[in-house]
Amino acid sequence: MIKRLMVVPLLFLAACGQEQQDPVLTSELTSPVDVTLHWRPEAGAAGQVVEYANVRDGEYTILEFAGPAKNTYQHPDLIPETAFYYRIRPFTGPASSTVDVALPPGDEVPEIEGPDWTAPVKAGGGKAPVSSPEAAAVDLKAEVKHANGILFTWQDRAGDEDGYLIEVKPAGAADYRVAVQLDPDTTSYGVITLPDEKTATYRVRAFRFGASSNLTEQRTGKV
Repeated sequence: MIKRLMVVPLLFLAACGQEQQDPVLTSELTSPVDVTLHWRPEAGAAGQVVEYANVRDGEYTILEFAGPAKNTYQHPDLIPETAFYYRIRPFTGPASSTVDVALPPGDEVPEIEGPDWTAPVKAGGGKAPVSSPEAAAVDLKAEVKHANGILFTWQDRAGDEDGYLIEVKPAGAADYRVAVQLDPDTTSYGVITLPDEKTATYRVRAFRFGASSNLTEQRTGKV
């Protein structure tokens, strides 16, 4: 009996040690000024946001909204002999239905005359928690403004969102990517498209951030 009782805490300690040695996020210097991150995606998340700061407790900057299956990121050409701190946070929330947009040919972006249709409009007032399907935006519309401009409007139904994402899947792409991050209660925004977005599918997502991963630190070297 004594031997069996002693095995339990040893196994518990071993499990704790394994957990400590197996962080969600790791990093490595792949050159003196290039950092590569690796992480375990959180099951059920819409994706992970990758962030960095130059001070451990400083303000973190978003590098990428990574898709749900992605588990690595390369941060290249960094300032030499500088500390970089990294973390990831999962984000969750329901996406709207989609709209398909085909823009006319041309690459000009004309100057806006009159009210700025690209400016975000915050006219929301939804009540549904982001954790529920009822928080998904509805009545998503896309109005082509010119050969590289689209005005998106939708109805906000989320009540506790950290913001909205406009997501785009260009023709031929395997998955969506985040085009724009917006404040809570946003119901309209005008997008100036990228060259590969002439023909694309769009959706919007009310989202909330999850808990931050462990921090990982790298200090770049001399060039």
